[in-house]
Amino acid sequence: MESHEPPGYHCPFCNLLAGHGDGVANVEDIVRRTEHAAAFVSPRWWPRNPGHVLVVPTAHHENLYSIPAEAYRAVGDLVREVAVAIRATYGCDGVSTRQHNEPAGNQDVWHLHVHVFPRYEGDRLYQSPPLPGWADPADRRVYAERLRGHFTSSSGSSTGAR
Repeated sequence: MESHEPPGYHCPFCNLLAGHGDGVANVEDIVRRTEHAAAFVSPRWWPRNPGHVLVVPTAHHENLYSIPAEAYRAVGDLVREVAVAIRATYGCDGVSTRQHNEPAGNQDVWHLHVHVFPRYEGDRLYQSPPLPGWADPADRRVYAERLRGHFTSSSGSSTGAR
């Protein structure tokens, strides 16, 4: 399969997972990490769906075509955990996931990632473009703390609203 990474590509997700913020995403955005997958609050938000999460493999795999089955299973398992945590902590009505491959598929970061969105009645997620710029780190921290609290609590539950 053809790679779409430009020559000399510096992957922002690999950089984040190595412990280096890039001025957009910060290490504090990471809410859960396993051997083969990690989840972090996305710095790009949609108007009525704040705090959505990206789940990525910990090793660099450009897209769905190139990821080994074991790593993809780990991503899928973490997507499910994150969806349950979002549903339990954000006070949302549901959850949606999506994943893009190649430029024609709307992929814009050359490291496989799955979006996990909190959904609210009438939010029009798929008819709305993302907000311009990046979400403030302090705003992201609120959502990251909710999710980390869910993952570290013995009951797996936490409260919170949008």
